[in-house]
Amino acid sequence: MPLALTARLSPVAVLAVAGWALASGPFAATPAESHDEAQQTGTESASAPSTSAASKTYAAAPAPCASLAGKTITSLVPGAKKAGKEIRSTDSKVRRTCSWNALKGYDYRWLDVSFEITESDEAAQKSYKQSVTEKSGGGDVPGLGDSAYSVVNLTTEDKQQTREGTVVVRASNALVVVTYNGSDFESKKAPSTDEINKGAIKAAKEAVAALEDGQKG
Repeated sequence: MPLALTARLSPVAVLAVAGWALASGPFAATPAESHDEAQQTGTESASAPSTSAASKTYAAAPAPCASLAGKTITSLVPGAKKAGKEIRSTDSKVRRTCSWNALKGYDYRWLDVSFEITESDEAAQKSYKQSVTEKSGGGDVPGLGDSAYSVVNLTTEDKQQTREGTVVVRASNALVVVTYNGSDFESKKAPSTDEINKGAIKAAKEAVAALEDGQKG
């Protein structure tokens, strides 16, 4: 078995990648940053609490492993268990992630869906802009949430290509992040940009629909 394949199938490696997605995406914003932003509003600070409460559409993150249809998981991650695996979170009310990954033959796919509930639309917008800035080179996805952005990147390690797509969506005070990647360990090539981008956007649309159908504050 190729060394690259062994590394990618390691549970530790998969969890590390999932951790990277959380750390580098819009979830990097901290409560302290949101507090500082509120302090900077000056004369508007007196009305900030009521504004925040009014704009907090979503009160809790939905169950991420139930956010995608079974046929979508089968299509995007052939061979994966439909139940997925939820990644442990320090606060599951506001931040939840589910991951699916499988190797079918020599074809490997990995997908995760993450939800984060922030205190206000403004806090979510700030995190969204930060993530888009960090993941430059992509483009807007019209008609998805209040704003959505998609980017696809190709990496090569030991002559093995991996192509990864990320979709970041802001819907009111919630953030949805989908990360989807794939590799072919026989040809050492990666899936096409179109395949990865369309797959990530499809998953993002279903995840946002699940958010909208879930609990609302």
